[in-house]
Amino acid sequence: MVYEKVVLEKRKDRVTYITLNRPEKRNAFDTVLAEELYRALLEADENEDTRVVILKGEGRCFSAGIDLGELGNKSAMEYRQWVESMERPLLHVSRMKKPVIAQVHGVAAANGLGLVASADLAIASEDARMGLTAINVGMNCVGPVLPVLRSVGRKKALELLLSGRLFGAQEALAMGLVNSVVPEEKLEETTLQWALDLASKGPLALEMAKQAFYMAEDMPYEKQFAYMNEVFARLCTTEDAKEGVNAFFEKRDPQWKGC
Repeated sequence: MVYEKVVLEKRKDRVTYITLNRPEKRNAFDTVLAEELYRALLEADENEDTRVVILKGEGRCFSAGIDLGELGNKSAMEYRQWVESMERPLLHVSRMKKPVIAQVHGVAAANGLGLVASADLAIASEDARMGLTAINVGMNCVGPVLPVLRSVGRKKALELLLSGRLFGAQEALAMGLVNSVVPEEKLEETTLQWALDLASKGPLALEMAKQAFYMAEDMPYEKQFAYMNEVFARLCTTEDAKEGVNAFFEKRDPQWKGC
């Protein structure tokens, strides 16, 4: 697929970059960008040579949210379809087989913060600022707050949703919205190193771990254990599991087959 507002870069090291590419609009989501991001996520996940995906933004920021210029005059049904298209990439990240890392710099606001929270992992530069800011223009971030809620809990999510305030990277780290904060000049290097480390793991174990985590997340506690144990038992029967154990005892690097 040819992309206009997203850049898809498949590297030889099994890491694929997806870059939001509307720098003149601070990478705000419009209909085209949202659709292209969704398609790029699908393409990266289906690519056999990709093991990890990095999401980032071109220019001065990660993403300022949704482009308010597209609001226009729509019916309630049209607005619902429109906002669902904006949020489809956020929801899809949890359905992907490959881990997704958000590389966050500048501002990540509203739907942009929703994308950060939706990513499996997130690394932010020290100068990054984030927030569920739509309330400040008479709107709200009731969609993006859902992945935020899963990271920070009910009280803090409501605070962010209702206040619309911007907060810094260290506060985001303390809340659990990002995994690490690094100097801006180290952001790309650090994120890539995380991705390369994940890409070196057994691809089948990585895929099953991610899918099982999201599947079990909302199950009752006892059922979570039963489901996870079933996943583990199935993994133990694979060639990669046997190869990983043999390589450990033989003190060599494993040769993954993905089966």
